[in-house]
Amino acid sequence: MPAIGITGGVSTGKSTFCECLRELLPEAGFFDADQSAHELVELPEVKRELAREFGEEIFSPGNNLNRAALRAIIFHDAAKKRALEQILHPRIRRQWSAEAETHRKSPEFFFADIPLLYETGGETLCDRVVVVACSPEIQLANLMQRMGIERSAAEAMINSQMSLEEKMKRADHVVWNNGSRKLLAAEAADLVGLWRAEKWTKI
Repeated sequence: MPAIGITGGVSTGKSTFCECLRELLPEAGFFDADQSAHELVELPEVKRELAREFGEEIFSPGNNLNRAALRAIIFHDAAKKRALEQILHPRIRRQWSAEAETHRKSPEFFFADIPLLYETGGETLCDRVVVVACSPEIQLANLMQRMGIERSAAEAMINSQMSLEEKMKRADHVVWNNGSRKLLAAEAADLVGLWRAEKWTKI
């Protein structure tokens, strides 16, 4: 069965869309890149790399990562952002590509929720890519509310990624998330129906 990448912009609704897919396909495999990154930064070897690149001050006295401090650094320094990506993304890619390959031998779908899928070239490992998108105003409002940050900080986070318009141009499917969760679930159901009708064995 296929490996389907789910991506989009920050706070456009990727996680909610994946929840809808889980409800429709409870037996499917799912990979969450954000969760993987959250777990990776707790590994001793990764902590050592982070300390070398960003300094010991990003850790508390108990050696816990201060995520807010790290986030503040990378969203104001493009070079530091790339450095963090170079530490985490190869590890994340190895994890999800291995899981995707395993699921190709199963009768169930596999979904990889990868926010920076296009930025890291991960689309080459997917049979299909879905971009979850919404209007700029809704994206900005969602991000400010979710992160509890000011407009300028939210805009910096959004602008640090590939533009949503470019991702939509590259996508196999675009899910528009300007409405309710019910509408998003309906879009998910339509796509699942389409994928089930395809003859994946010919890919």
